[in-house]
Amino acid sequence: MDRSGIRGKLPAMVTAGPISIWLIIFVLLPLVYVFVISFMSRGTYGGIDWHFTFENYTMLLQPLYLKIIWKSLKLAFLTTAMCLIMGYPLAYWIAQKPAKSAAKWLLLVMIPYWTNSLVRLYSVNLLGMPNGFVNLFLLKLHIISEPIQFLYTDGMVLMGLLTAMLPFSVLPLYSSIEKMDKSLIEASKDLGANSVTTFRKVTIPQTMGGIVGCILLVFIPSIGMYQVPEVLGGGKVMLVGTLIKNQFLMTKNWPFGASMAILLMFSTIAMLLIYTRVGKLEELEVV
Repeated sequence: MDRSGIRGKLPAMVTAGPISIWLIIFVLLPLVYVFVISFMSRGTYGGIDWHFTFENYTMLLQPLYLKIIWKSLKLAFLTTAMCLIMGYPLAYWIAQKPAKSAAKWLLLVMIPYWTNSLVRLYSVNLLGMPNGFVNLFLLKLHIISEPIQFLYTDGMVLMGLLTAMLPFSVLPLYSSIEKMDKSLIEASKDLGANSVTTFRKVTIPQTMGGIVGCILLVFIPSIGMYQVPEVLGGGKVMLVGTLIKNQFLMTKNWPFGASMAILLMFSTIAMLLIYTRVGKLEELEVV
C-alpha cells in the first residue's frame, strides 16, 4: 500500500483504534470468557473446574428454571406493553409541541434519572408499604378496610420495572413521531379516512422504527434487571437477573450463571436481528 493510501486511512485508524481496543479488552474478551466457562463444571468448593460439559445448558430445561425464565419473559412483556401503551400517547403529545416546549417536556421525562436508581426503587417501596401512601389513601376513602400487601409481589416488581423503563420508551417514540411526514396524515384525512384508519395505516407504519426501538430498549433490560426484584420482590420474586446474580455471588456456581448470561446474550442478539429486519423505515410501505 502506498503512503497516500495510508495517510487517507490514518484519521479513521486514530479515531477508531482506541475505541476498538477498549471494546476488545472490556467487552469482547469478557464475553468470550463467560461463553467458555459456561461449558465448564463447578468446582467442589465453588469456582471453575476446567472440564467440558453441556450440563449447565441441560439444567436450564429443569421445570424450576423454566418457570423462572417464563416469569421473566412474562413480566418483561407486560412491562414493554405498558410502556408502549403509556409512552406512545405521551411521545405523540410532546411531538406536537413547539421545539422549545418539547425540549422542556423531554427534560421532565428524564429528570427522575438524575436520582440514583436505588433511591427511586426504595421510594416505590415506601409507597407500597402497609402504612404507605397508597394504603393510607385507599383507607381514607374507605375503599379498603385493611391494608393491602403490595410489597414482595409480582405486581410490585412490575410497577418498579415500569417506572424504571418508561423514559426509555418515550425517547425513541418521540424521535420517530417528530420525524414523520405530517402531509401524509393530512392527505389521509382529505381522502375521507377517519382517525382510527389514519392512525393504523399512516401513523403506525411511519413510526414503526420508534416502536421497535422502544420494544428493544425496554424488553431486553427488563429480562436481565436484578435490582428491581431484589428490592421490591424482597427475595420472593425470582427472575433471570436475580438467578444469575445468586449463581455468581451466593452459590458460587459460575458456569451455570454464565450459561444463563449467554442465554440472555443470544436473546439480545435475536432481538437486534429482528430490529434490523423490521426497523428499516425505507422497507415499510405506507398503505
